[in-house]
Amino acid sequence: MQINKTIENDKLTVALEGRLDTLTAPQLDAEIQGKLDGVKSLVFDFKKLDYISSAGLRILLMAQKVMNKQGTMVVKNASSEIKEIFEVTGFCDILTIE
Repeated sequence: MQINKTIENDKLTVALEGRLDTLTAPQLDAEIQGKLDGVKSLVFDFKKLDYISSAGLRILLMAQKVMNKQGTMVVKNASSEIKEIFEVTGFCDILTIE
């Protein structure tokens, strides 16, 4: 999986490419864990993300809990397959998906 981070003022965009699963979730966790201080807007761009597993969902949930206290979090450009995973797991009720 490839992670591209872009920071503009207090907005952090994290673009993911490939698969977010048990093997790659720790990589994303390391990229954002403790690095959201001062971030008011967190955007996950899933345009090039092919798959997300429960390990990836856990990372999103953790990030959402942090952002609930200090700003907003949005998931953009999710494929229909990933949106379906969000619906089945109930994450569509927890996350803001555009």
